[in-house]
Amino acid sequence: MNNLIYLTRKTIKLIFFICSHLPRKLQSALGVFLGIMWFDILRIRRQIIFANLDRAFPAKTRSEKTAIGRASCINLGLVFVEFMKLRFFSQKNLDEFVIYGLEHLEAAGKRQKGVCILTLHLGNGDYACAGFALIGRPVTLISKQFRTKWINDVWFEIRTRLGTELLLSKRSSYHILKALKKQKRVVFAMDQFMGSPSGVKTTFFGHPTGSSPGLAFMAERTGAPVLPMYTYRNKEGKTEIHCGEEIPFVEKGTNDATIAYMTQVYQDKLEEIVTKHPDQWMWVHRRWKPFVKNKKPGQGISPLGQGVGQGVSP
Repeated sequence: MNNLIYLTRKTIKLIFFICSHLPRKLQSALGVFLGIMWFDILRIRRQIIFANLDRAFPAKTRSEKTAIGRASCINLGLVFVEFMKLRFFSQKNLDEFVIYGLEHLEAAGKRQKGVCILTLHLGNGDYACAGFALIGRPVTLISKQFRTKWINDVWFEIRTRLGTELLLSKRSSYHILKALKKQKRVVFAMDQFMGSPSGVKTTFFGHPTGSSPGLAFMAERTGAPVLPMYTYRNKEGKTEIHCGEEIPFVEKGTNDATIAYMTQVYQDKLEEIVTKHPDQWMWVHRRWKPFVKNKKPGQGISPLGQGVGQGVSP
């Protein structure tokens, strides 16, 4: 078994090397091919994609939703190809990035409380992390992990080689607090479903769902500023990184009310971003699962220590 895993890892690294050294146009063509295979041939989670689009954009025609769904899968194909390139990234790849609003991140850092970055699965988040590492501003990313150890080792090795720090999403509270105390930039991907008792009930595109309150907890606990940030692959194939202005933290009487309110504020901001760029959001995710409250009478929103970050999905 160990020999098989060793050979598999070597084969994967060889494939990554070959793909990362292909001409950019050929890399893009490969990503597009993988996306079309996913959406039009294999049709993986195609029904989920359309169900999600029906909820978010009921006024759009079937053909419009088809175009968005296909573009979303093509984006995932391009993300896969770009991930293979990360293993060989260096300063020469800086020309693949365009960063907007960096002054907002710099201003937030001057508060010396660390920075909480609100983001979502749009564009290519790992690419953005690599871009920030290349300009000397590495981030700390809350991440899920694969169940298979050797796959997870390869995945983590590639993502951290330029300086990105990874925190496992499960029971991550202590490590996030420690990172913010050290004035680090901590990334929270908050666009996935989280049910009770850890999650709180919110709406997304007007439909009820469950969301992680982790970012609101951390902002309330530490006073760290929260900035929205997302990536978008433009028509030239470059990755745009958009850093938004700080989202004000608003108190609402009780702690539970404050956390619930700010969690919804963050979801509204993510909805705004998805509405602007629906073609590169991850519509394959089951965002609108039924939210069933599973708390005992008198039990508040889950405390710190339960793991606050949803993490970036594998």
